[in-house]
Amino acid sequence: MRRLAARNPRTGALDFSFEVTAAPAVVEATSRARRAQPAWAALGFAGRASVMARFAAELTARRETIQAALETDTGRRRISGQEIDSVIGAIAGWSAMAPTLMPEGWVDGRAMPAVRHAPNWRPYALVGVISPWNFPMLLGMIDAVPALTAGCAVIVKPSEVTPRFVGPLRDAIAATPGLEAVLQILPGDGETGQALIDEVDCICFTGSVATGRKVALQAAGRLIPAFLELGGKDPLIVLADADLEAATDAALRGSVLSTGQACQSIERIYVQRGIYGAVVERLTMKANAVGLNWPQIDSGEVGPIIFARQAEILAAQIADAQAKGARVLAGGEIEHHGGGLWLRPTVLVDVTHEMAVMRDETFGPILPIMAFDTLDEAVALANFGEFGLSAAVFAGTLEAAEAVGRRLDAGAISLNDAALTAVFYEAAKQSFKASGVGPSRMGADGLARFFRRQALIANTGQPLPLSAFRESS
Repeated sequence: MRRLAARNPRTGALDFSFEVTAAPAVVEATSRARRAQPAWAALGFAGRASVMARFAAELTARRETIQAALETDTGRRRISGQEIDSVIGAIAGWSAMAPTLMPEGWVDGRAMPAVRHAPNWRPYALVGVISPWNFPMLLGMIDAVPALTAGCAVIVKPSEVTPRFVGPLRDAIAATPGLEAVLQILPGDGETGQALIDEVDCICFTGSVATGRKVALQAAGRLIPAFLELGGKDPLIVLADADLEAATDAALRGSVLSTGQACQSIERIYVQRGIYGAVVERLTMKANAVGLNWPQIDSGEVGPIIFARQAEILAAQIADAQAKGARVLAGGEIEHHGGGLWLRPTVLVDVTHEMAVMRDETFGPILPIMAFDTLDEAVALANFGEFGLSAAVFAGTLEAAEAVGRRLDAGAISLNDAALTAVFYEAAKQSFKASGVGPSRMGADGLARFFRRQALIANTGQPLPLSAFRESS
């Protein structure tokens, strides 16, 4: 038996440990899930919705306990509660929408009128989910809930960095009749994740590009689909006629919310030269006014850095930028409070694309700001690099923002706002470049991706004889 210790991001203490799910236990769990899945699929949308509604009720009943665990995992309070609310909302939303999203019925053929066809939606029997540490519950359930709604069995391997919520979540699952066999949570590390990929029919992964490549290769070796939501380096373009108060409010929120520990965070800001000074002044003022949620968790706006290794990355990016000529106008230092690691919103100017902070994913509250002169230059700067998760544009009119947004190489473009995919889940989008592979997990595609579409093709006339294809007429 192997155990891992988890660090408390507010205190720095290794105050929690858990048993790693070894490969034989993964095999046993997946076998159990496969045995249970046919009966789960046979319930139909209505039957599964009933079970999922009971699950939502059990989550609600345990909300306080789950939130307390998430708070310890992440060092933040309000967002921990929002994670639970988002999962409960997703259960209701997918259950309501699912029956309308899968078209059925026979359609007459066009080229051959005697031949009709109908779709048959076959769920993947077993879906694996490997989720990250930044939103521990939400980013596991964002895949698990629609997969369960589709009729799949699901096994989630959460991050070993934030494992405390697993216990109370398992309690809610166990209290839901009919769910425990088809929704299992297996704590572990990379070895557990690798073992899971070897056993499932479809794998969903949210995390870094480097790990995503490994997941993709392992899945490709088994010829199973891999739905990958990977890193981002999201740009924000601010045009000269934009509302500067609104733009800087959105830029700050988009960069700093969740301490910047979100893939859709704004990580590069490009400002038209005529308003560059005004934007820098406003952002610096607003960044300096942001407080830490220390010593009280229910104060301030910025929580601790959850993963200690991430603090090293942030410090290295700031140091690299300064060494290459950038100036720090706000923040800039990793702070130590009560054993935790913290970074206040950090405004950088005089930045270039030679700096790591403008090229590599940051995953922290750093706001590097660069000036541009023309729209073509702004688009080229925003499209720079290997990432294409999402982006944002501020302009004086929605039409002007849209015109620029349509030229950007990213999956979701927020217009006159920033990072809208953090709060709005209805629009289907796909990741561009190295930011991911596979269908959208938002919009109708979020459910449809868990089905294989089978075609039923019926001939209402007589089958063609072989003589119909005789070479000679």
